Amino acid sequence: MPKPTKPPRRSGTGSRKLYSTGDADIDRRLTALVDELELAPVDARSTYELLVTAIRMAGEPLSRLDRKLINSSIKEMRYAFNVFSKYRDRKKVSVFGSARTPPGDPNYLLAKEFGRRMAEAGWMVVTGAGPGIMSAANEGAGQESSFGVNIVLPFEAKPNPFIASDPKLINFKYFFTRKLMFIKEAEAFVLFPGGFGTLDELFELLTLSQTGKSDLHPIVMLEAEGDGYWAEIDRTLKAGLLTRGYVDPEDLELYHLTESLDDAVDHIKRFYRVYHSQRYVDGKLVLRLNTEIPDARIAQLSQEFADILRGPIERTTASSGERQDGDVPDLPRLRLQFDRSHFGRLRRLIDRLNDG
Repeated sequence: MPKPTKPPRRSGTGSRKLYSTGDADIDRRLTALVDELELAPVDARSTYELLVTAIRMAGEPLSRLDRKLINSSIKEMRYAFNVFSKYRDRKKVSVFGSARTPPGDPNYLLAKEFGRRMAEAGWMVVTGAGPGIMSAANEGAGQESSFGVNIVLPFEAKPNPFIASDPKLINFKYFFTRKLMFIKEAEAFVLFPGGFGTLDELFELLTLSQTGKSDLHPIVMLEAEGDGYWAEIDRTLKAGLLTRGYVDPEDLELYHLTESLDDAVDHIKRFYRVYHSQRYVDGKLVLRLNTEIPDARIAQLSQEFADILRGPIERTTASSGERQDGDVPDLPRLRLQFDRSHFGRLRRLIDRLNDG
């Protein structure tokens, strides 16, 4: 097989300069190496660019610790993505909460039953693999339906016994790579009362959703009846942020507070009743659906949400990129000229879509 004379081209780059080491001979050698792997074009392009990044980094004035951080984080992500890739056919819910919640506590029992209910519904449960709420959710879900994304700390307990011996336990050195897995690999998030770590996850999720840096997902703040933890946080958000104009009223649509296990489970399931997933194609938002909806319903939604749309909602088919990626190309789709600003309203639109 003849060696290509140019690096793998990025789709849509046109006449823009290709990513390069700056040395034509090294570029050709990297291209030849990637070509020997016989990858699909999109994978060859990504692999080539990763190699280019490594070569460029070698010649830049980075510290040893900088290089160590980059290297370790890429290793962590590669391993974690590989583990999760074997279970892409099952939906997952990430569960957060205090590691200090003791067995027998109402929230522990609630988390255990939540894990059981979600596993019974075919979902997998992702936790931080520690004690407390994490242990409860893994116990309820059972080892077969559990993931553990453990952070290695000098003062924390070992992974809980319900995930400790499972190959779906992944150990992380860095919080940021661990948080990436929590968020990227899950279709829903449930938070039980907890400390700084739990609140960190809550605000990370809300920030990513509010800014559109993450797809919209159910975010449920669940607590035992009469606990009052999330109710107090909710009051603080409204009094401290909403009244000062730091967030918009529509941003409060991004999370759901409840004391009811049934309500929490139903809220998650209902989100995916009609809606399946989303993707931007040529600057427009495409919603993939589990089932077709009538034209009259589409017209109604176009009118109801005209404040965040720059034109009517239209039916569409899978784009070439979606087909190339195998990104559920057979599902029906709607195309929205969304303003990419009001994600709380978009969440409301998805809720209305699921109501029909």
